Amino acid sequence: MINQNILKIIAFTGYGFASGLPYVLVVITLTAWLRDIGIDLSLIGFITWVSLTYSLKFLWAPFVDRFSIPIFNRFGARRSWILSMQIVIFIFLLIISEIDPQANIKYFAFVAFIIALAGSIQDIAIDALRIESAEIEDQGNLAAGYQFGYRIAILVASSLALIIASNFSWTFAYKLMALITGLNIIITMIISTENKNLTLKKLNHIDTMIEPLKDFFERFGLKMAAILLLIIASYRLTDIVMGPMANPFYIDMGYTLSEIGYIVKVVALISTIVGVFVGGILIKKYGLYKSLLIGAFLVMITNLLFSYTAITDKNLTLLASIVASDSLAAGIVGTVNITFLTSLVSQKYTGFQYALLTSVMTFTGTIFKGFSGVIVESFQSLYGFNYGWMSFYIFTSCLALPAILLIMSKKGFFVNSD
Repeated sequence: MINQNILKIIAFTGYGFASGLPYVLVVITLTAWLRDIGIDLSLIGFITWVSLTYSLKFLWAPFVDRFSIPIFNRFGARRSWILSMQIVIFIFLLIISEIDPQANIKYFAFVAFIIALAGSIQDIAIDALRIESAEIEDQGNLAAGYQFGYRIAILVASSLALIIASNFSWTFAYKLMALITGLNIIITMIISTENKNLTLKKLNHIDTMIEPLKDFFERFGLKMAAILLLIIASYRLTDIVMGPMANPFYIDMGYTLSEIGYIVKVVALISTIVGVFVGGILIKKYGLYKSLLIGAFLVMITNLLFSYTAITDKNLTLLASIVASDSLAAGIVGTVNITFLTSLVSQKYTGFQYALLTSVMTFTGTIFKGFSGVIVESFQSLYGFNYGWMSFYIFTSCLALPAILLIMSKKGFFVNSD
């Protein structure tokens, strides 16, 4: 008989995979597809705005807290949403696989938006289910499992998808991703369980938004709550803004889809998985304050290394080394950040509050990343093709500084919370 705690970790590994796959396919891998067929960087950047659905999910989080999907509610309220959204994602991945972006970019973007919307609703339910499934001292294990699954999804949705697209077609690649989505959710739903959250407060839609906000500001005070929201908004700016341009950057630097898929993405996954568990170790050993700072400094430094790659000759070993260090930092930050956000959430308002915090985390970065292609092209018009890419990575590295300064200014709060 498998230990129930281990079973929970395995289940949330599956849910992490289910969460990561649609996001990667419509925000990251999609950029490689579009750049591969010659779409402008500026347009690629704007299309990534479909991920604003993830930044605005607090708007539909009250529905997830208040209702379940009638057809699937025998699985539990949270899992009914997860299953229904996975079906939507499966169907629309099949649809997008048949669209030619060059012939109908607006329809292409609309379908990507539907996938992103379903993915964001699914994430609300998954996050709420995770928070309700364990006490705070065990959240690190579930967060690590979730992150592990998420990173596996990154490998599948980027590396495998790129390799399949290179050897067959983008159409076949996205059809395969739809099939994998379906298989994963079936397995995960069988493994996982859901206990009803008896402390969850169900209010009308307006109160479901107002009451959790009042609770958050009452618990932390107006000033500290505002500072916490600023930290959350700026902590992941660097990797969010540079994310959509990663694949176009590799392609512009002369790397093939197969090279990116076989080497870069595989190295990224292995390093990130290591980082995910290192993040958990850091939290247990050094506490949240030091872990947040270590993660932020690592992201800033490793992202800066890409600026050197931009002005050197094609070197797969060098690129793989830099991607490895950057992914290690991303894995650490992922686990630390999830634990940080979870520590701020009340059990009374799990769905809405966690959705709100993750929305705050991604909103500023998502707005910025929509202009990422414009920023690259602007730097290139000033400094040339390669030095333009170099300037872009210097710029994104500097975006880590506000969070670092804010965290350091509130050391006492984090130390007392550990």
